[in-house]
Amino acid sequence: MSLWVLLLRGINVGGTGKLPMKDLKAHLLALGADAPETYIQSGNAIFAGDIDPEAFANDLTALIQTHHGHAPRVLVLPSDELIAARAAFPFPEGRERPKFANIWFCTAPPSTPDLARLDEVASATERFALDGSWFFLDAPDGIGRSKLAERVEKALGVPATARNLNTVNTLAEMIRARETAP
Repeated sequence: MSLWVLLLRGINVGGTGKLPMKDLKAHLLALGADAPETYIQSGNAIFAGDIDPEAFANDLTALIQTHHGHAPRVLVLPSDELIAARAAFPFPEGRERPKFANIWFCTAPPSTPDLARLDEVASATERFALDGSWFFLDAPDGIGRSKLAERVEKALGVPATARNLNTVNTLAEMIRARETAP
């Protein structure tokens, strides 16, 4: 049985896209996920199962639409992909301030990313890199005011969802605990 990471986009943000984590857990169980665990209210979970990740994502989106009236983007990744993305984060200083270090997980590798557009809007302190399906941003002044951060998905040209390293680190710890459990 494989271990998976679930990342939802656009839930429980600014009063929109409400989805209680107990409901998310119930939906995961209804779709056959084994022992799902959620982390914070922004739609992060790990679970085990023998699934087709694309079909699972589509089915979960449909369940959320039916029960909650909105259809968030759902990304289901093998757990080792999250671990690899975390290890590949290229900015050591960002690792020391994980709240301001971010990884966008793309649905596919961008084929024609417009990184020049991001260079134009990057602040003097921001650094970014693209590695396959992962986009890394070190934004020491915060992501909330970053003009670059708000343009990432459009510049990449593929759907993506971001998590800061605090969240990625916690999900990695949850994965490690699950893998080492008896």
